[in-house]
Amino acid sequence: MENSSEITGTNYVLAVKDLARSVDFYINQLGFSTVWEVEGWHTLRREGFVVMLGECSDDRSAFETNNHSYFAYIDVQNIDDLYQEFKAKEINMREISDKPWGQREFAITTIDGHRITFGEAID
Repeated sequence: MENSSEITGTNYVLAVKDLARSVDFYINQLGFSTVWEVEGWHTLRREGFVVMLGECSDDRSAFETNNHSYFAYIDVQNIDDLYQEFKAKEINMREISDKPWGQREFAITTIDGHRITFGEAID
């Protein structure tokens, strides 16, 4: 039997301590915009990157999960422009660099401790 299914996108679901503060960070620091919101939840988008934030004020923060706080690797066009955009906003991030696996990339840490890597294939 032939499989006709196709994965057409991804949405990341993250627990945050203070939803209003986190939404402000994604909008004003990372350039996202609101898709929808209901009590305790907020979904945001920047181009093809969608994140759903759920308020979990009593849960452990992503800072406490160490290496497991990485949740996404985002493919980017013109990564140097994105890097400069984020650097100008003083976002907690690692320097951009070319990696031996053929990617130019950098990583950020959100105010909740979630880590995101952005990468672009090196031609």
